[in-house]
Amino acid sequence: MLLEYSLGTSHSFVWAVTHTTVSSFALPGRSEIEPAAKRLYACLARRKGATGEATESGGTEVAGGVAGCKQAAKQLSAWLLEPVSGLAEAKRLVIVADGVLQYIPFGVLSDPAAPNNRTHSEHVAVLLDSHEIVNLPSASVLSVIRHEDEGRAPTAKLVAVLADPVVDSADPRVNGGGKVHASAAGVQRARVDDTLSVDPPTSQMSRSASDVRPSKDILRFERLPFTREEAASIIAMADANSGLEALDFRASRATATDAALAQYRMIHFATHGLLDSEHPELSGLVFSLVDQSGRPMNGFLDLEDIYNLKLNADLVVLSACETGLGKDIKGEGLVGLTRGFMYAGTSRVVASLWKVDDVATAELMKRFYRFMLQDRLAPAAALREAQLRMATQKRWADPYYWAGFVIQGEWR
Repeated sequence: MLLEYSLGTSHSFVWAVTHTTVSSFALPGRSEIEPAAKRLYACLARRKGATGEATESGGTEVAGGVAGCKQAAKQLSAWLLEPVSGLAEAKRLVIVADGVLQYIPFGVLSDPAAPNNRTHSEHVAVLLDSHEIVNLPSASVLSVIRHEDEGRAPTAKLVAVLADPVVDSADPRVNGGGKVHASAAGVQRARVDDTLSVDPPTSQMSRSASDVRPSKDILRFERLPFTREEAASIIAMADANSGLEALDFRASRATATDAALAQYRMIHFATHGLLDSEHPELSGLVFSLVDQSGRPMNGFLDLEDIYNLKLNADLVVLSACETGLGKDIKGEGLVGLTRGFMYAGTSRVVASLWKVDDVATAELMKRFYRFMLQDRLAPAAALREAQLRMATQKRWADPYYWAGFVIQGEWR
């Protein structure tokens, strides 16, 4: 079932489209839906404004924790989903959201068709329990993707991973200092205070960072050590000679723009992302900012660079912060990194809706690729399974850890 939303001043609407039916349903106006969606997003993403109490990881704890998020999700579900008839029969939901709803992972909304939700049970079933969730910027985008896929030549290799770039001249890998291997058991996460800026930065990255991070040292990027473990686990599942693991100085802008990436069916970027919602052309991904001698180099892949890539990928994974966001343009949806990679020749993109936790992300990605490469699930189904498994573990039960990643584009 395709659910396409349109937020209006006095009334909003959702169109529900199946293979045989088209229906429309009236919803509350923007003045009711927007505040509820913003509250839920603040809760899920641990943003200030939920309570304002800082957490150890730099986010904010939300009053009520997981329970508070569930209550907010239930309220929004009552407005967005309960009016839709036939929802229970659909196994896959394709969401075309509008406005602030593009920031919400619909999978965490409570399922109005679940019997326990109707009986006010303490356990609240979420939409992800019974449905595969896919997002589209518009219904017409899917037609374009499928048309382009018809002429797509098969790729020779399986997966390319770019991870753990060198973003600091004081990094121990500079001047032959060797690799610093990371593991969940043995490496302490880098603190922001331990990172140093690179001078001089590229002007484009500097402009983007000044928009996105005005209240902090804008050009300080901490190392993401768990992205190395993330890369190793993915490559370990690939056949010999079918994977590219670009770490350290090889995790560079030059590698990201190399025409050789067109040989890979899956491309995985595990690094920092900068999302400029006011000036989307300044958004991008941060790769190695210094060379092996510690000299500054251009490591910023901006949106123009991404649009100019020539890819042939079934899947691009943006394992970085807020890579699924962008500027909301009327009739176009969010214009940002996801749209850029689709334009560059990618059928589907997995991206994030908030500042994700690097340890939890590494765990989620290991599961995601295992379901794709070993269990042979389609990417949308694999992401759902990975998220459901994370949600059942006490350590990762909070949707902050697993719900931030969504899939956009083709689901087949």
